[in-house]
Amino acid sequence: MDDRDHRATLTRDHVRRVAELARLELSEEELTTYTTQLRRVLDHVARLEALDVTGVASTAHAVDLLCPLREDEVRPSTDREAILGQASEHDGTCFVVPRVLREP
Repeated sequence: MDDRDHRATLTRDHVRRVAELARLELSEEELTTYTTQLRRVLDHVARLEALDVTGVASTAHAVDLLCPLREDEVRPSTDREAILGQASEHDGTCFVVPRVLREP
């Protein structure tokens, strides 16, 4: 497969549809910009897929990292009242925030 074959599969209509699904309103300029950028991402992925990685060990990170584990232990936490006291509204145990989603 040619590295550029997949470019033809990503259209402005695809980007527009994804934006609609994400509830984003894109201008024609943004649609053009994002289509171009996403095509570049797909180009890069195609180049990565074409690499021969035979014999290359799988890694989670390029550099060895040490992640020492510690025993779980109960430790003092921040005072709840002190935190809630900074909120514009609370119910005594939790923050109260405005509803942002409508009922279906």
